[in-house]
Amino acid sequence: MYNTRTKKVVLLVISITLLLAGVIIPYSKLRAQTDEMYKQLKVFSDVLSIIQKNYVEETSSEDLIYGSINGMLRTLDPHSSFMRPDIYKELQVETKGSFGGLGIEISIRTGILTIVSPIEDTPAFRIGLEAGDKIVKIEEESTENMSLLDAVKKMRGPAGTTVTISIMRKGFSEPKDFTITREIIRIKSVKSKPLDDTRIGYIRLSQFQEKTAAEFIKALETLEEESDGGLQGFILDLRNNPGGLLDQAVKISDVFIEEGLIVYTQGRLQEQQMKFSAHPNAKQRDYPIIVLVNGGSASGSEIVAGALQDHNRAVILGTTTFGKASVQTIIPLDDGSGLRLTTARYYTPSGKSIQATGIIPDVMVKNKTAHSPEEKKEIPFIKEKDLKGHFEPEGAPEDTTTSEEMADETTPEEEDPQLVRAVQLLKSWHIFKQFDADNNHAVNQ
Repeated sequence: MYNTRTKKVVLLVISITLLLAGVIIPYSKLRAQTDEMYKQLKVFSDVLSIIQKNYVEETSSEDLIYGSINGMLRTLDPHSSFMRPDIYKELQVETKGSFGGLGIEISIRTGILTIVSPIEDTPAFRIGLEAGDKIVKIEEESTENMSLLDAVKKMRGPAGTTVTISIMRKGFSEPKDFTITREIIRIKSVKSKPLDDTRIGYIRLSQFQEKTAAEFIKALETLEEESDGGLQGFILDLRNNPGGLLDQAVKISDVFIEEGLIVYTQGRLQEQQMKFSAHPNAKQRDYPIIVLVNGGSASGSEIVAGALQDHNRAVILGTTTFGKASVQTIIPLDDGSGLRLTTARYYTPSGKSIQATGIIPDVMVKNKTAHSPEEKKEIPFIKEKDLKGHFEPEGAPEDTTTSEEMADETTPEEEDPQLVRAVQLLKSWHIFKQFDADNNHAVNQ
């Protein structure tokens, strides 16, 4: 229990903090709020003590306190969360783009841990793991009810060490064990290639990491240099890109926008009111751009798509995006854990919030993923509006599309309707531009 003197010190600290923030609260009201907080903390302390003394099994105070923090954050919104030290460390690894592991992308499908795809030239790829493989055990531990984070933690580790996973695959009569030696896996967030005999550039961004913008600019310049007579069009693929670092999304948008707002944020505190503006580029890029999006395009992806759409700099093609218009701040804590807290909302340059509605494409094209030669099946996305506790939209237009949107799994171009349509549009764009130029020349003659 705090004594009276301690309470006065706490009240003084709180008062000073509020004054520095420019907030003036009457002392009597502040005192009442603080007394109420102490009452609630006393209840928490009592419950913690009762559990540790009477629960049927011995409990760890760390587990109980961490659990209570998690419960508290779950009452806020779907994106605020508490990260134990090991999970917080995992997040830091993710943003840097390299780690000791196997080289597979995983997800949970119909309750089963499933390989989305093995990453080329990694241990998982070389040993023969395939997209669609079900991971039923990791080191003899069943993956049933195992979270993605727990699965990732078990499969990652120092390079040179091994891990055994049990795989169930179509055609297997029983699970098969694969023992794999971990290596340093470097995740490339930027993949590029020329299309249509180098006249159209294509770059896919899988997420926004620390070096994504620099790698993106380098890849774009290579496509521009190697194009036959200059790029006649460019395709930016943001499908299934869940976001990442805000500054990287801003820098990539800035490559194609010469002036004006890219995105701005609004929160309760002054430091959360931020504006990110474009700068004139040394190189003019006036070729047409098409941005590919789907229901898996979220956060940073939506910032890029929204900025290019509002500035009329790109045509957005695909299906409606995820609809997450909030900003999370990562706050490190003294014990090595971290707090991911929603601190602001973001808005596109025109002042539009896409919260729970998403970016609505200019050209709607659905995609289909082939699961077998006989089957083409649509996989519905879970979007922001489907998450419990999500922020409601702020007067944004209703999403008029259906929920039958397709998960893109980087299918070949001939099996990718969205990419095929994008290429067709860029070719038509160039043809009409040339036609217009020829007509103007004829008239001037």
